[in-house]
Amino acid sequence: MRDVARLANVSVATVSAVVNGSAVVSAQRAARVKKAMEALDYHADQIARGLKTGRTRVVGVVIPDITNPFYPEVILGAEEVAGLARYSVILCNANEDTAQEERQLNALFSHRVDGVLIACSNPAVAVDRLLHRRFPIVCFDRIPEGFRGDAAATDNFAGGYEATRHLIELGHRRIAILAGRTELSTHSGRMEGFRKAMQEAQLPVLDEYCRTGGMQAETGYRFGRAMVRLATPPSAVFCSNNKVLLGFMRALAEAGVECPADISVVGFDDFTWTENFHPPLTVVYQPARELGRQAMHLLLSRIEGGAAAAECQRVQLRPELHVRQSTARFEEAGRPGQIAAPGYERSF
Repeated sequence: MRDVARLANVSVATVSAVVNGSAVVSAQRAARVKKAMEALDYHADQIARGLKTGRTRVVGVVIPDITNPFYPEVILGAEEVAGLARYSVILCNANEDTAQEERQLNALFSHRVDGVLIACSNPAVAVDRLLHRRFPIVCFDRIPEGFRGDAAATDNFAGGYEATRHLIELGHRRIAILAGRTELSTHSGRMEGFRKAMQEAQLPVLDEYCRTGGMQAETGYRFGRAMVRLATPPSAVFCSNNKVLLGFMRALAEAGVECPADISVVGFDDFTWTENFHPPLTVVYQPARELGRQAMHLLLSRIEGGAAAAECQRVQLRPELHVRQSTARFEEAGRPGQIAAPGYERSF
């Protein structure tokens, strides 16, 4: 910094003010400082600054699966808010692995980040670790049971309920669900919404129509192959995970089962490929980017305000049903007839 000040012919305090934005500096002097910084390839030592101020202006984001297109959308929203507040973001991928998630958290803590956003891979493990840290933490998307901190998520119960009600209103009675890991709040909520809608319609939830477990396309493919081989297959399926949905649709295509002529399908999450799929897919849309924004707002509020500044806050976002051509009216006498009009959206 002294070298920069000497080259720019200003004081060290002026250089500090330009670097930190801590005081007003004339445009002419600021330009000289920036030109000197560029000539000397000077960059502020964030670690030294963090030791002095107690802040690094860096936050961590831990996601469970970077190959799931939902999470990059969340990160875009989070980075937008962080950037406006002059914070940098370190992204870590846990790959749905508890041990890897633990290593990622340790790395973030050792780098003295100011706070962490996390969608837990294993809620039972993560909640114990996080609750014992006097550290700004916000859980998003997946909220561990018993977590008492700040959190942001979609109303997954409402999403599961509305997806199932849509199928029931089209006349379907044999409705199956392909859920992910129901120990996660996202999929347990969607499952409960499904069960509630079925219960209200006085429809049975059959064991062979209820598949839970994996989160990958291969899981959906395996579930799909099993479904089409049933003596009485379902007339409609709700897939509560977008990667499971892909595998399920592949299984239908290989078996020669037409959607929606033979089976109606509702998915979760809306991306470019869902609208351009064949047929265009009916899905429950959750505002992923807004979820990232809200989660980062909560985290920065906790960092700036202090751990005891306010009561824990919860943000719950409303999903929407986007109806396209993968769902159709069921007719008991034969194949489905009227296809639900594409472009319809319902908020709840």
